Amino acid sequence: MRVSTFGAGLTVAAVLVWLGMVLAISFLEAPLKFTAPGVTLAIGLGIGRKVFRALNSVEALLGVVAAVGVVLMATSDVDYSSAVWIGVAIAVVCLLAQVIGVRPALTRRSNEVLAGDGTTAKDRRSNAHFYYVGFELVKVIGLIVAAVAVLCHG
Repeated sequence: MRVSTFGAGLTVAAVLVWLGMVLAISFLEAPLKFTAPGVTLAIGLGIGRKVFRALNSVEALLGVVAAVGVVLMATSDVDYSSAVWIGVAIAVVCLLAQVIGVRPALTRRSNEVLAGDGTTAKDRRSNAHFYYVGFELVKVIGLIVAAVAVLCHG
């Protein structure tokens, strides 16, 4: 197997698994969990914290795998589109922004809600979720661009 083929396969596999996980968890599981019978706000927040901590950890691993694939592609003699590395870079930067910039604010917010401090938690809406979802949307676009760029080359 040529290095470029292996790198392309590694990149597209990591990117598509990553894309599927983000779509399934962020845009399906997260909103639906609060509609399930018996799921209180406290239970939903507890589940959400665990699920997104795990998701972000797996995303970091997939980001490394995709980056290794991009490096292998770049070291080959095949000229792949720059859209591949740009898409992966966008996804990784979005993940870093979420983990470093947004998740701490979400944790503070959920701590307020779980503590039952209604004056600060329930009367004040947080924009942190909107930022997180915004980064998710940009990340999804980056992952789609990267996958399409690899697949259209072959």
